[in-house]
Amino acid sequence: MSAPESETPRTVVPPRGGLMHVVDAAGYSLHGLRRLWAETAARLEILGAFVVALAFLWRGVEPWHWLIAGVLAGLVLAVEAINTAIEVLTDRVSPEWSQMAKDAKDLGSLAVGLMLVVFAGFFATVMTGLL
Repeated sequence: MSAPESETPRTVVPPRGGLMHVVDAAGYSLHGLRRLWAETAARLEILGAFVVALAFLWRGVEPWHWLIAGVLAGLVLAVEAINTAIEVLTDRVSPEWSQMAKDAKDLGSLAVGLMLVVFAGFFATVMTGLL
């Protein structure tokens, strides 16, 4: 019987240079995107961005509104990815309950929450016609 994937010994491969480094980095990013997609919060945030896009279409907002909304949606997902990384690492180094692990996870969650508040505030301001 084989060991679970998390217990399979792995070797560290030295990074390749030149264009292959860029190709490898793109592959790592795609793996990260696949991992992020496994998070319910990330899927809900993408759904929220889609709802914002539909509302913007309905309202006929200015092109710069689209630009800022796209940047904010990207930032929300980036912070969500960092939060997920913090949670994964915290679970790895501190599988038992600890106040420091809880603080790390809570602070990551706060960062995502603050980004969502900023995005929601921008959305509400645009939709009410204040911007």
